[in-house]
Amino acid sequence: MKSFYTILFLCVCWTVAGAQTDTSAYRAKAIEIQKQYAPDKRAIYVNLQLKGDSAKLESTSKKVLDEFERARPQASSLKFSAVLLPAKELNGFEYGVANLSVCNNRAHPQNAAELMTQMLLGTPVKVFKKQGGFYLVQTPDGYLSWTDGGAIGLMDKARFEAWQKASKIVFVADYGHSYSEANVSSKRVSDLVSGNILQLLGQEKDFYKVGYPDGRIAYLPQAQAKLYNQWVKRPNPNADAILATAQTLLGVPYLWGGTSIKGVDCSGFTKTAYFLNGIVIPRDASQQALVGDAVDVLENDNISVAKCLNNLQPGDLLFFSAAKRRGVNGGRVTHTAIYMGNGQFIQSAGMVKINSLVPTATDYDAQSSTLVGARRLLNEIGKPEITRIDQHDWYGKN
Repeated sequence: MKSFYTILFLCVCWTVAGAQTDTSAYRAKAIEIQKQYAPDKRAIYVNLQLKGDSAKLESTSKKVLDEFERARPQASSLKFSAVLLPAKELNGFEYGVANLSVCNNRAHPQNAAELMTQMLLGTPVKVFKKQGGFYLVQTPDGYLSWTDGGAIGLMDKARFEAWQKASKIVFVADYGHSYSEANVSSKRVSDLVSGNILQLLGQEKDFYKVGYPDGRIAYLPQAQAKLYNQWVKRPNPNADAILATAQTLLGVPYLWGGTSIKGVDCSGFTKTAYFLNGIVIPRDASQQALVGDAVDVLENDNISVAKCLNNLQPGDLLFFSAAKRRGVNGGRVTHTAIYMGNGQFIQSAGMVKINSLVPTATDYDAQSSTLVGARRLLNEIGKPEITRIDQHDWYGKN
């Protein structure tokens, strides 16, 4: 009997050791797959859980799931399960529309997590899963993040398509409120910021009657809003339009993850300047640096002020890398700004402000020495990731 238990013990140990070996090898292979097929976690969600002899994977990409499946040790005890998001537990409620004037989107499903980005009221999103009181969502710029359940009006496909087709208005004043009645002395329903989109239900006196994604009804002064179809049908913006919008944000405080007049980070500022002119561009500086036409602004990997003054045009985006302060070339893009002309640029750094690339200028910013590139987007509207709102599927093409 003793020898039987000894053999049984050795078999169990061998099985556990084998499972641990398989899991360890699979974890190493998983890192390689993620680097190759999902290098940017802001665009593709991958959640691999390895525990004992089991591997559970969920992702927004079928390609990633297929590659993980192919890499799984076939002749092993490793139990593998894969889930392609959206999760079945959503029961078809795989769409949503931002429900607050400015919604906070975080890196993880908890309020204490890093603020990654924000959504303006009326922003359409895809919903992939629920965890606790948070939803994993993707915004029209392709960005993945977690937002609180109260921040979105959750919808099934039919309701979402109805929202897309509905008459809407856009709030165009910098800041304001909606009211419970067609009277500014009535109870406030919510605050509003430029770029907020609401369903148009009617008109009363000098007010629009509007609907929120969660069903709230409110009124706002017509002078502070425009009809959505008129707002999105504007011609492609020129540099003057982008810069005029950018300068309405002067003095707005820097906020990591911010994308509204309440606060903006560097790329949130450039994104907002374009969005308020009807154009959706990527969210982060390192993503924005990959779109549009490259503009030659460097000489031997360092800023050439002469090339900047000669080659740059107003509205171009400038890109900087903090690694250059350490003498490292080819570092990750960490900051962006909008070129204004004559060496000046407007940026969110501490607050939205105007500085110069020219060392002799009174408003020179020493950060200019970390310039690593520039891109022209205004000539590329309609190309991938530089999309007119009225040509974006999520907003409902007009």
